[in-house]
Amino acid sequence: MIKVVKFGGSSLASAHQFKKVGDIIKADKSRRFVVPSAPGKRNPKDEKVTDLLYETYDLAAEGGAYKKKFEKIKARYEEIIDGLSLNLNLEHEFAKIEEEFLNKAGREYAASRGEYLNGLIMANYLGVEFVDPAEMIFFFEDGTFDAEATNVEVAARLEKVSRAVIPGFYGSDHSGKIRTFSRGGSDITGSIVARGIRADLYENWTDVSGFLVADPRIIPNPEPIESITYKELRELAYMGASVLHEDAIFPVRKEGIPINIRNTNKPDDKGTMIVESTCKSSKFTITGIAGKKGFCAINVDKAMMNSEVGFCARVLNVFAENDISIEHMPSGIDTMTVLVHQSEFEEHEQQIVSGIHRAVAPDTVEMESGLALIAIVGRGMKANRGTAGRIFSALAHARVNVKMIDQGSSELNIIVGVKENDFETTIKAIYDMFVKSVS
Repeated sequence: MIKVVKFGGSSLASAHQFKKVGDIIKADKSRRFVVPSAPGKRNPKDEKVTDLLYETYDLAAEGGAYKKKFEKIKARYEEIIDGLSLNLNLEHEFAKIEEEFLNKAGREYAASRGEYLNGLIMANYLGVEFVDPAEMIFFFEDGTFDAEATNVEVAARLEKVSRAVIPGFYGSDHSGKIRTFSRGGSDITGSIVARGIRADLYENWTDVSGFLVADPRIIPNPEPIESITYKELRELAYMGASVLHEDAIFPVRKEGIPINIRNTNKPDDKGTMIVESTCKSSKFTITGIAGKKGFCAINVDKAMMNSEVGFCARVLNVFAENDISIEHMPSGIDTMTVLVHQSEFEEHEQQIVSGIHRAVAPDTVEMESGLALIAIVGRGMKANRGTAGRIFSALAHARVNVKMIDQGSSELNIIVGVKENDFETTIKAIYDMFVKSVS
């Protein structure tokens, strides 16, 4: 068996955490390829190294006083090296980084050095080969990821490597310029490596024991999710569940490689398995609940709307012309509702209203702000009758007024729209109905 193991910033924030990671890797010989993040926070008031790198680079590139922050970064790494009693000197690396900062190598280069330096330390600590992802993870010139060229190169580069450390978060474009994924992108690197070497399992180690059915800030001690499909995870991640970078699913999905979310601080916990498909039934009818605030609804009303060919397309084109993405679009015979992010919409609201009037001559256009969307996700809903009815019943009992309900054709999720001040009440009511009452 071959495993790729990725460790997040909190797992590598200090020498003490490094030792935990080392014990985890050494406990299983199949953990052969290690993907580290940059050092995270050691305590709530601490700073992430990536943030310090951004700040230092901006000061250096603008000719400001950057030295103090740069010394802070060096001290973080030296503290880890000393705590691990390593015979490793990174002065040459720091000198090169400082030179590149002054030469304005770019913010992506700056951010990538956190993972790069942590990778050098990890490789030295484990006594294995260091592989720079800039040599095999490629981006196009516009900054988008070149998946197929990367997969070919990762497979070729690692074919005869038995064990290695590959820093997360970055690669390079075809001209050699350093490029990065969005924040949290080390998750994607781990997935890319797992696909390239056709690993049996991708373990993603963080500071929580996998996914939970609901946000622990709203539900005290929510039930853990033992197993979740890629599709279910995509739905929950889109609505704010953020244990794993949502783009990390795609590379492993192509090879059917499962992901196991594990806790560095509780290595005996089984965590959550993310799989393409499973015949194992969920413990509950639902797999998880997640939601976001900050939406508004634009209600377009016109008699006999349903008989007008292209009516909906013309309305949506108005939003497209104003560069506004659509979240949901429930509709009736004479009414269609468009839900969008309120922060994006507010600046363009009057242009959009007038655009809708010109496009379809509606009877009325009304708006409602301050809405929240909650996704109830679960493969088990398809096999259980009356799920939507139970949701309505739970919300009616909790005195929540439902503004919108939308169910996808896959029967994998149901989206409920409520006022923002009913957000937490809605999640609690649904959790109580589907989880607490049967656990």
